[in-house]
Amino acid sequence: MNPKVDAYIGRSTSWSDELASLRAILLGCGLGEEIKWGKPCYGHEGRNIVILQEMKAFLALMFFKGALLRDPDGVLVEQGPNSRSALRIEFRSLQDVTARADTVRAYVAEAVEVENAGLKVGPAPELELVAELQERLDGDAALRDAFSALTPGRQREYNLHIGDAKQSATRAARVDKCAPRILAGKGFRDR
Repeated sequence: MNPKVDAYIGRSTSWSDELASLRAILLGCGLGEEIKWGKPCYGHEGRNIVILQEMKAFLALMFFKGALLRDPDGVLVEQGPNSRSALRIEFRSLQDVTARADTVRAYVAEAVEVENAGLKVGPAPELELVAELQERLDGDAALRDAFSALTPGRQREYNLHIGDAKQSATRAARVDKCAPRILAGKGFRDR
C-alpha cells in the first residue's frame, strides 16, 4: 500500500469510503498503486491499467484501454465524445462498489490480459480541420509548419477548440487568438 494513496484517500471529502473499497479490490487483483496525474493509478508490470477519478456526481474507475474490453455487463461509459480508448465504470455509492466488485475484478483481469497481449487501440481517424483553420494554414506557411510540428493531440485540441464556436467569425477569431501559441510550439493548454 502506497502512503501517498493513503493521504489522497484521507483528503477526499466526497468519496473516501468508495475509494478505500475500490483500492482493496484493485490491490487484491495484484495491481500496484501510485499517484499519477494527481490521482490513484493502478498498474501491472509498469503499465497503467486503471485510474480513480473523483467527480461531483460519481466516482469513476477509468480503464486506459477500455475500448478493447468486451463489457458483457454493459457498465462501461465513454469518457466524452472525443475520447477514443478510455472507458469508465461509474460508482455513486459504497453499495455500487460492493455490488460491482466481481465485475471490477473480471474487467481488471481482462485489462491485464489486453496489456500482456500488447493490444493497442487503433489509430485515430484522419484529422479533418475546421474550414477557418485550414484556410489560415493554407495562406500562412509559417503557421502551417508550426501546426504540423505539434503533436497530433495538440493539433486535435486546437481544432476542437476552434470548431466549438458556432459562428464562422468566432472560429476565425479563435484562429487569430491561437496563432501566436501555435507559432511558439505550444499546445492549447500549455503554459
